[in-house]
Amino acid sequence: MPLTLIRPPVLALGLVGASTTFAAAQSLFSPAVRVNDKVITHYEVEQRARMMVVLNSPGDTQEQAIEQLIEDRLKLEAAQAAGIVPTAEEIEAAIADFAAQGSLEPAEFLKALETEGVASQTFRDFVTAGIAWRELVRARFGNRSLASEAEIDRAISSSQTGGGVRVLLSEIIMPATPETREEVRERANRIAQYRTIAEFSSAAREFSATATRGAGGRLPWQNVSELPPVLQPLILGLAPGQVTDPLPLPNAVALFQLRAIEETNYVAPSYAAVEYAMYYLPGGRSPETLAKARVIAQSLDRCDDLYGVAKGQPEEVLDRMTQPPADVPGDVAIELSKMDAGEISTALTRNNGQTLVLLMLCGRTAAVNEDADRENIALGLRNRRIGSFADGYLAELKADAYIVRQ
Repeated sequence: MPLTLIRPPVLALGLVGASTTFAAAQSLFSPAVRVNDKVITHYEVEQRARMMVVLNSPGDTQEQAIEQLIEDRLKLEAAQAAGIVPTAEEIEAAIADFAAQGSLEPAEFLKALETEGVASQTFRDFVTAGIAWRELVRARFGNRSLASEAEIDRAISSSQTGGGVRVLLSEIIMPATPETREEVRERANRIAQYRTIAEFSSAAREFSATATRGAGGRLPWQNVSELPPVLQPLILGLAPGQVTDPLPLPNAVALFQLRAIEETNYVAPSYAAVEYAMYYLPGGRSPETLAKARVIAQSLDRCDDLYGVAKGQPEEVLDRMTQPPADVPGDVAIELSKMDAGEISTALTRNNGQTLVLLMLCGRTAAVNEDADRENIALGLRNRRIGSFADGYLAELKADAYIVRQ
């Protein structure tokens, strides 16, 4: 058969392939949602959903991605109408803050996202919307959110009535590396549906990385006020037997089951600061690194002893910090809430699971300054009030917007 006779079908196949690729590209960048005069593309939805998976967000990430992007469009539109446009410096600072939660430099963090299929611009867009909204809310509701002296007095009085609540919890904290993140997320979503203590305890023995795994994740009685701030409302929203939604942490996912709850007359002490130390060991949760951590832990009586362990090594292998409880990173706060001064945890990792954290509680500083208490209470009242105003304002924007899913 002459060669010229077989060229047309080959060329046709090539054109079909090119047409298919072009159609796929068109579909990817075609509108998924229209928000007023703005468009959200299928590509943006896929990117946001992928980012949420990489950052260990629980739930239906595809649906959440669409809702977040709709809200971001409305937030940016309202901010721009008020003349608020985040600067490059503000965006870079926000990225640096986010990266620091995982002990990464901004460039390392963005590169890690890109390695997981998330474009750096996707994260920048996410950060930009957050900054714009925060500035808009402050400008719009700042003066209306201030707490009066009488309101502060009532808040102080209500916190000193002598009542309290304590809870019996079980925990599961599962390490999540880039390779296992999808598997861990799916498992966490299944465990969150458990309703019996036996089911949860069995999962804790099999999957948890904390010291409580041998006891089925069971923790002793704890006062709710002594739990990390991020955890308190989640626990109080449970009935006995129920499990929290998966809680994303750096390099891990946590779940908590409420076993029992009771009221007490105990008044929990108020702490102004928590002091703790973090010693970093390469090797992640490998048996060799965990064994080395156990040997080091046996030689420690107080945080000062860690300086001897770190002697001759780079400064970055040891961090010692004193922070207000609300500023302690979530995963660190969860571990510290279970510890007394001088105790140690090896449940945490950094650097995508490649670095084991030997965490030691140095001590807690009681809050004794009445003026400082009033300042903190006023700030808490103001933040809650601003949050309420912001939620209401966003609901108004949604109600007034033209939103059509394609």
